[in-house]
Amino acid sequence: MDFALSEHQQDVQRRTRAFAASQIAPIAAEFDRKGTIPPAIIEGAAGLGLLGCEPDFVAYVAGLIEISKEWASLGAIIAVHNSLVCYPISRYGDAAQKSHYLSLLTDQNQLGCYAFAEPSAGSDAGAIRTTAVDAGDHFVLNGHKRFVTSGRHARVAIVYALTDPAKGRDGLSAFIVETGTPGFEVGETNEMLGLRASEAVDILLRDCRVPKANLLGDLNQGFSIAREIVEGGRIDIAGQAVGIGEACLAQSIAKAKDRKQFGRPIAEFEAIQWMVADMSTEIDAARLLCFRAAAMRAKNPDDAGLTKAAAMAKLFASEAANRAAYNAVQIFGGHGYLTEYPVERYFRDARAMTLYEETSEIERLVIERELAR
Repeated sequence: MDFALSEHQQDVQRRTRAFAASQIAPIAAEFDRKGTIPPAIIEGAAGLGLLGCEPDFVAYVAGLIEISKEWASLGAIIAVHNSLVCYPISRYGDAAQKSHYLSLLTDQNQLGCYAFAEPSAGSDAGAIRTTAVDAGDHFVLNGHKRFVTSGRHARVAIVYALTDPAKGRDGLSAFIVETGTPGFEVGETNEMLGLRASEAVDILLRDCRVPKANLLGDLNQGFSIAREIVEGGRIDIAGQAVGIGEACLAQSIAKAKDRKQFGRPIAEFEAIQWMVADMSTEIDAARLLCFRAAAMRAKNPDDAGLTKAAAMAKLFASEAANRAAYNAVQIFGGHGYLTEYPVERYFRDARAMTLYEETSEIERLVIERELAR
């Protein structure tokens, strides 16, 4: 098996790394505290081809890792835009939907958002209560969505709602909704522990009239669409987690060389050396799992082994990022608990990796189910 990135993939990686170091790193801490991302940074990511334009999924993941290494909030926005908005439109949309909405999301650099979770519904699609009632040439949507990344600035939303409540999750449908539609209301910002600049919000749907032409895929196909696109979402989060882990490792090595205790750099203490060695090993393993899944998806999105590979990548990478962040704070000591040091932010951001787009517990269930087959 060839583990090397192609010339194009390496080029995307290099250009994104340079952009992240020069444009993102200097402002990430300040704007993360403010809870917002400057439009120029979004435009810069679009210029790199990371907003729905990069056709090589492995190259995209390589770039996403570099972005997330400097600012995981931006990585989350990019991942949602690509895998949960652009991809389902490109895979399930009709010609008119692709022509209009993919142009907005890629050529015009408008952000997309994904409205699936609700106050009482996360990984359990059967708990969704948002409804879409047939009203002639429209569907009328009513409900309450939560954790809608980029929801305050997005132009296009993918919204999941029940078109046949009697069928539970099998009665879900997916809709392309323009966020300026009357009845589509942005609610409160979700004040979160980490990913604070991803600008996740509540979305309130109050008699929101969506043209029937904006039904994505077939009626009651929403759950199967969500289940299929989650493969890309899992790989995206694995990439984000690898980026956070790489950042933790780099900061830990630098701090261990610089920080002195008992008259010696702590890098000379065996306890610290073992922390760094374990961190490096796990991050390498996570990176390989992530790129394996990305390569499988790039070759064949319908590969029977992709579900297990993507779930393994997300599970291992997200858990490894949390361990890396924990050890990074330990290596920094009390300073690691201060907001002026980046490892405090990495620690908070890493925690989200095991939660969103399915928890670690759900990933384990998915892996076991695939093994049982």
